[in-house]
Amino acid sequence: MKTKLNYSFAATSVVAVILSVYAFSKPTAGGNPEFLQVTAVESVVPGGLGRSRLITISEDGKMDEVKLENFFSMVGINFENIRLNDKMITDKISDLTKQGWELKFTNTGVYGAEKSTGIFITRYIFARNK
Repeated sequence: MKTKLNYSFAATSVVAVILSVYAFSKPTAGGNPEFLQVTAVESVVPGGLGRSRLITISEDGKMDEVKLENFFSMVGINFENIRLNDKMITDKISDLTKQGWELKFTNTGVYGAEKSTGIFITRYIFARNK
């Protein structure tokens, strides 16, 4: 009787482990993943003289360019512009997520900041299975 209970317990444990592994594993989808890059170029040129854009290149090579606001206005850093840019970028990420894209990586960089003239770049890399 005791041996029968041990086998039942062992069998139940094995089934529980298998179900747990299956339940918490990511499903693998067939096909090759496709990637999409969205680049935010935000100007850090004083006086609002720079150009800021959100750039997406579609699968067919067409460029979608959305105007962003510059970080600085004539009187200094403009937090309203930063808020507007954050909203536009977040909206873009939300739209892409609804289309089945998953944000995989981000990469940032600054060019020219030591001269207080330059750009701040963020690249958003998305993937989805075809």
